[in-house]
Amino acid sequence: MRKTALTPMTTQCRLPQEQTDQMRDVLRRVFGYDRFRGQQEAIISRVLAGGDAFVLMPTGGGKSLCYQLPALLRPGVGVVISPLIALMQDQVSALRQLGARAAFLNSTLTPAEAQRVEQQVEAGALDLLYVAPERLLTDRTLALLARSSLALFAIDEAHCVSQWGHDFREEYLFLAVLHERFPGIPRLALTATADALTRREIVEKLRLEDAELFVAGFDRPNIRYRVEQKTNTKAQLRYFLESEHPRDAGIVYCLSRRKTEEIADWLAAEGWNALPYHAGMDAAARQRNQDRFQREDGVIIVATIAFGMGIDKPDVRFVAHLDIPKSVEAYYQETGRAGRDGLPADAWMLYGLGDVALMRRILAQSTADEAHKRIETLKLNALLGYCETAGCRRQVLLTYFGEERPEPCGNCDTCLTPVETWDGTLAARKALFCARQTGQRFGVTYLCDVLTGTLNPRVAGLGHDRVSAFGGGKELSGKEWASVFRQLVALGYLTVDGDGHGTLQITPAGMQVLRGQDAVPLRKDPLPRRERKRRRAMLALESTTTPADAALWEALRELRKELAQEAELPPFVIFHDSTLRELTLARPQTLEELKEISGLGDRKVQRYGPALLEVLRGFSENHRPASNE
Repeated sequence: MRKTALTPMTTQCRLPQEQTDQMRDVLRRVFGYDRFRGQQEAIISRVLAGGDAFVLMPTGGGKSLCYQLPALLRPGVGVVISPLIALMQDQVSALRQLGARAAFLNSTLTPAEAQRVEQQVEAGALDLLYVAPERLLTDRTLALLARSSLALFAIDEAHCVSQWGHDFREEYLFLAVLHERFPGIPRLALTATADALTRREIVEKLRLEDAELFVAGFDRPNIRYRVEQKTNTKAQLRYFLESEHPRDAGIVYCLSRRKTEEIADWLAAEGWNALPYHAGMDAAARQRNQDRFQREDGVIIVATIAFGMGIDKPDVRFVAHLDIPKSVEAYYQETGRAGRDGLPADAWMLYGLGDVALMRRILAQSTADEAHKRIETLKLNALLGYCETAGCRRQVLLTYFGEERPEPCGNCDTCLTPVETWDGTLAARKALFCARQTGQRFGVTYLCDVLTGTLNPRVAGLGHDRVSAFGGGKELSGKEWASVFRQLVALGYLTVDGDGHGTLQITPAGMQVLRGQDAVPLRKDPLPRRERKRRRAMLALESTTTPADAALWEALRELRKELAQEAELPPFVIFHDSTLRELTLARPQTLEELKEISGLGDRKVQRYGPALLEVLRGFSENHRPASNE
């Protein structure tokens, strides 16, 4: 019986043994890997057999291999629809390093260069062609494909088709033309993030009703999720970077262009290699900053959400949010840019009620219809629940995407430092009563002043020093009351009006609490930790690190940098950090031994093997353990 498009794939297509052997040979010889990860082999088998596939796989899970490898084996060119020029260029560079025949068609090419690529496609001289959706949909490109032999279509970042999503691209709505014009060519839609609504929209808009759904799981166990209450943004960011990521590449997300510029300038003045990136910048300056981030070690990009989709840099050691994103999907997608190499990484976010007020205002001012606004509000509320949870953050994330994790993860802040809870029912009623007595026309700071009995000109001028709520909450400090109000918003008992002033209003659920019908457990905000263990890039070597390991690690990084500069490529295209880690621990001494290292295929061993062995052998001679004789 045919599976529906929303049923995960559980069986593998049966290929002839010869084709299976070819598939595994290409994996080893071209890509340098001994075995497939997760569901890669099942997905590739499905495509090699001519079937469509819908692939949900976390960032860093190996999505690109699912279309690159079958494109090398199937006759014709594999066409990859990608939304970003930078991603195309990086992937084409990486494929050429492996010996694959790859090219892209985009606006960076001159007419003569574009014509040369088109000729290669028509002549069957390419294995993979990367093209933007708007370029694909032109009559010229569709006619070119109709004259050419095609292996497959891969629609990357497929969530861009969803009008409810965070990265909507209108051109994706028209990609159903591939199903209509090329019905015999297998199609893959791939994304790292899609809730149930987005999945249904992808299937419908891309005409993937016959596709098998492969869900590889949303868990990224190497990422440590952490949320802190926003108190002093710059001081908190400085401490985070100094104590944990003093030399690492990372991304700092801000909500506004102005703040992006401000934080980037401040970090640069503080001595960090920090660059801004937002849609309001000159295109050339934006591209220069992105290129530096891709090609240099230790660069911090301070960016709006304009940056990141499709960024193929594996050694991003942290993603920091200085403002909350608008949804769990956006948060998951953005944090997923950390630790693509599988090594430890941080997803660190600052969060405050002012962020909620700002997001509500943005929603209120949106020109979207009411149905869209309702869905966006629900998505924001889900993110607030994640921020305020006293349980395992990873469990909350996975549950949102329909994936259950029975045990806490042990690698998020609430697992590592369990949060205390307290019976906040009485405090919640006092807070709600205060909001009602003052006419539901004020924000958190004012309500905290009333509850703590703080007599200031504004409170006195409005006569709220004479209401019964005034001074009725002196058992808690202003900061503690602010925490109560923040959690009541996250729990849905209060809502923040989008009026620009952060006005708090009581919801129907809040009225039930006010009437004494519901109990309200609240979390105690943890005190700021003054000391955290320093976690540098050498965490890649785990607990076995020795001074000799550290010295070799740095020597290999320096070699990679030199090779990358010579080739004018980002360092990670030469070798991933995970490859350097394995080289450091295994210390191979021959070309054959190098072939056993993950990520070193025949082409890379041939090209870079002698230089690697020179470092490894020289290091072995100069750092021999002391003799016992």
